[in-house]
Parts: sequence; C-alpha cells; structure tokens
Amino acid sequence: MRNKSVVTEARQIQLAIDLVNLGARLQVLEAETNLSRERLLKLYKEVKGVSPPKGMLPFSTDWFMSWQPNIHSSLFIDTYRYLGEHAKISGIEAIVKAYTLYLEHLQVNSLECVLSFTRAWSLIRFLDAKMLTTVPCTECRGHFVVHTMDLHKGYVCGLCNVPSRAGKTRQAAVAAAAAAVEADAAISAAMQPQAPLANVVIGAAQRKAQPRVRVPA
Repeated sequence: MRNKSVVTEARQIQLAIDLVNLGARLQVLEAETNLSRERLLKLYKEVKGVSPPKGMLPFSTDWFMSWQPNIHSSLFIDTYRYLGEHAKISGIEAIVKAYTLYLEHLQVNSLECVLSFTRAWSLIRFLDAKMLTTVPCTECRGHFVVHTMDLHKGYVCGLCNVPSRAGKTRQAAVAAAAAAVEADAAISAAMQPQAPLANVVIGAAQRKAQPRVRVPA
C-alpha cells in the first residue's frame, strides 16, 4: 500500500477549500488537485452547503472579446503576469493570488464582479494554448486580451474607444428605471406635500408599470 504524505494531503485540501471559496467549479478542483471526485464532492458540499453546479465549463473564447468582460479579463491577466515576473509564482498559486487581488480591486472601487474564477482559470488555459493573447493599445499602451489570429495593427482598446452601447446592460436599465421612479416620487411629493411618502412612491411605480400606447400618425 502506497504511503501518503499527511502534509501534502492537507495542502491539497486547503487548496480545494480556497478554490471553492473563490467560486471554482468542480472540474477545476479535479484538474488542480489530486483528491478523488468523491472527496471533492463532499468537501464542496461542506464548504458551500449545496451541491456543485452541473454542466460543462465555458469553452468559447468569444466571451472575452465583449466590452466589459474584455476589460476585466485584461486587468486579471496583467495582474497574473506581474505576479509571475516579480513574485516568482506560477500555476494555480498565481491564479488564486491574481484573482484575489482582482476581487480586492473591485471591492475598493465599488465595481461589479464580471470575471468569475472559472472564467479566469479558463483564460489562462486559452492563453497557454495560444488561442488568446494580449496586445498593447496604441493610445493608452495597456495590454488587452485579443484573439491570436486576429489583425492587431493599430489596435485601440475598449476604454480608449468606448462602444456606443457600452454599459447599457439589464442592470443599468433597472437602475435607470428606479432612478426615474424616485424622481417622479420627489416631484409628486413636492406638488402634494400632504400625501404620505409611501403612497407617492407606490403611485409613481404604478405609473411606470402602465404600458404606453402609441398613437398612429
């Protein structure tokens, strides 16, 4: 019977716990640790309290090309490479530390997390497979993720050349609608100071919910 190192097994378990806490999928745990699938399933349920999600890992590189994911992916990969060059770490350790710094950057600047850990892990694999690479922007000189086989001459990043519909997501639309409701409520409250504030807000929300009928010309 082969002897197993207790220290090595403890490190593998701690690595698996760190990956689960960062949001890694079960397939990532299987690829980066030597623990059996049964132990990983039990560990995942113990840490998260739920069973791991099913389904395949993201396999398309096109997701990293859209505006917001490209910016977040480029931020992560620059951090990952900086740690490799200056901290002399590599592999899953560099991915974990780079992603932790990415999350801290988002928290400090009150930004929404766009890049999941599994996406970040897949990004490194795509770069190692030469499916993706990074090129410098001709204006800001920052390095951004691009398809390896694309033409990169005169490349301008999404921050220097913001698309017309950048940031117009469902969440932004909901926030804009909520702001409009608050504005209507404030106007109504100013015009009818005797009305309770709760009734004013509810009435404004109901007016926003009513469908608008277009009158044909």
